[in-house]
Amino acid sequence: MASADVALKDAMMIEGALGAALVDYTSGMALGTLGGSRDLDLAVAAAGNTDVVRAKLRTLETLGIQDAIEDILITLGAQYHVIRPLTGSAGQGLFLYVVLDRQRANLAMARHQLKRIETQVDV
Repeated sequence: MASADVALKDAMMIEGALGAALVDYTSGMALGTLGGSRDLDLAVAAAGNTDVVRAKLRTLETLGIQDAIEDILITLGAQYHVIRPLTGSAGQGLFLYVVLDRQRANLAMARHQLKRIETQVDV
């Protein structure tokens, strides 16, 4: 099992990764971040994406859909923002958040790698 630090380092190894965060969506706090820039404040993004995850979970509950979110993808002109809730018992209430440079990233491969990372996280 990988620690949060190892998971973030693995996420940053994804081709085109600009930043990664492990986020607690019950509090909106980033438990760890790696990468980012002056224009990409991962702590602010983590808090904002907590609202996205909560809204989707509420919608699933309202609709009576008994399923789990695999990932949430937000596409921007220059970036992909991928949110992957952790499903293991060690990761309940957490999600991985990765920002990818759209020109350099292979989205399918990035999703595959995040799935692998998610299964190894032990927080």
